[in-house]
Amino acid sequence: MNKELKEEILEQDLPIVDPHHHLWDLRPLVSAFPEPRHDFIEAISGAAYYTFDELHADTHSGHNVVGTVFMECGAFYDASRDDDMKSVGEVEFVNGVAAQGASGLYGAYRPCAAIVGHADLTLGDAVKPVVEALIAAGNGRFKGIRHAAAWDPDPDVLGPPFHAPEGLYASESFREGFSAYSQYGLTFDAWLLEPQLDDVLELARAFPEQTIVLDHCGTPLNIASYRGKLNANFNRWQGNIRRIAECPNVSVKLGGLAMAFCGMPEEGPDKGCGSEELAEQWGPYIVECIEAFGADRAMFESNYPVDRWGASYPVLWNTFKRLASGASDDEKRRLFAETAARIYDIEHVLPAA
Repeated sequence: MNKELKEEILEQDLPIVDPHHHLWDLRPLVSAFPEPRHDFIEAISGAAYYTFDELHADTHSGHNVVGTVFMECGAFYDASRDDDMKSVGEVEFVNGVAAQGASGLYGAYRPCAAIVGHADLTLGDAVKPVVEALIAAGNGRFKGIRHAAAWDPDPDVLGPPFHAPEGLYASESFREGFSAYSQYGLTFDAWLLEPQLDDVLELARAFPEQTIVLDHCGTPLNIASYRGKLNANFNRWQGNIRRIAECPNVSVKLGGLAMAFCGMPEEGPDKGCGSEELAEQWGPYIVECIEAFGADRAMFESNYPVDRWGASYPVLWNTFKRLASGASDDEKRRLFAETAARIYDIEHVLPAA
């Protein structure tokens, strides 16, 4: 999709734990929708097909990626199971990829060392057997769930693949399931859109002992009815980020800004932006998140292949390294690897000091 920019890899030896990527085969989904939705799904997904070979090629394109965290995306669900249990199939599939990576054939590289799956928390207390099945399927690699709440009154913002109801995180059924889930000591990834950030704040305050990771800098919007409004909405985003950062149980992922939703760049893959230009566009959001959360609760993420919309994998990590150029060596180690490894309990992937 991207114009292939060739950049010199910055700080080639800096270890990276990529805490957010997907694996999937969306070709059946893409073909199920007629134009123009067909193009929309391809645009927001970054690639219709992304499994181990593609991940391995990207993570070995110049930067020192030592391990990764898989993030649920509704892929490879098990059609033979009941609806509530179908998501166990995704964890089983990814655990196989992780075992492939851990075979030693690929050196010390550990893809999918942590697996974040999905369980429907609106099941309330009945979510427990689903969580326990996910834990078993992960064979020690399952570290948490994501139950996305992204919603907007404008249907053109998210498109047909996303179906979260309005106010999901505040609903009684979700809170009941979240309370049951919190007993397992696992992580919870929250994905929702910038106008919804109050929902994460309220959830974090209601469950102060639950580790919550806010995805994609809170997903500022520059698409559909929000196009051209990034500057107008920045202060609202900033205020909510600062309030959320006051909750010590919340961390943030620094990335996702190359998604079509965020529109940085607006032109997407045809723009072919380099890391200097992307650093200028993303800087206000990344810098604010680091200042608010600190290096102990912030981690750079690729969000691949979705962020292929705006950046190739090498250019994306070059952009992050430019944005972190003023950080100390210790802060860089945390932002690029150690914080993610600690939060997702995979510190074994880090190189020996």
